[in-house]
Amino acid sequence: MSGSRVVFTRQGFWNGVRVSLPMVPAMAPFGLIVGVLAEARGLSLLETVLMSALVFAGTSQLVALELWADPAPILGATLAALVINLRLAPMGAALAPWLDKLRGFRLWGTLATLVDNSFAVAIADQRAGGKDAALLLGLGLTFWLFWMIATGLGHAFSGLFALPPGHPIFFASVATLIALMVPLWRGKSELMPWAVAAIAAVTASHLLGLGQPWPVLVGAILGAAAGAWRDQPR
Repeated sequence: MSGSRVVFTRQGFWNGVRVSLPMVPAMAPFGLIVGVLAEARGLSLLETVLMSALVFAGTSQLVALELWADPAPILGATLAALVINLRLAPMGAALAPWLDKLRGFRLWGTLATLVDNSFAVAIADQRAGGKDAALLLGLGLTFWLFWMIATGLGHAFSGLFALPPGHPIFFASVATLIALMVPLWRGKSELMPWAVAAIAAVTASHLLGLGQPWPVLVGAILGAAAGAWRDQPR
């Protein structure tokens, strides 16, 4: 077997499950919040879990629920979710050395469960020379399962959660994403695109007064553009 060949093994899948488990508790606060908000907007428990299963994008779900009204603004919520999830396109491109070798459920199951956390772990493994693409599916399916459980629990026990907006538990998901950025750091060359993305998002939010999802999109596009400019041949 060639050293450059991408594989998809049962061991790689279970490695993904094992690596994802320590990160699952950090998903709980975010999932509980989405579940509580879904209940407050009038969604049933079944509708909440079904939304988490089909959308599986915490930020998109949160923004859509913030926009929720009666009648539901389907077009506006869909557009907001689309804008936020556009960041998944460059993630898929970065993972192309693995994804291009997959077919059928292996490909579509992996893409359907791709989120920021699984991308960060997988791209770090890929950069380190990893060849087992099943790692990504193991990560994604584990996060998907526990995300449905967390949002369902948030809906079912919404009356028990009365934490103030600034409670430290709400920072758990953000802290996890920050920690996941550590293995992505490849030296000082990363500073410029990361800084561009951060400054662009903060500018869009605080100086231009743009609401979600535009700061996320502006930061992602300008950060990616800065990274592409950095990587172009001199």
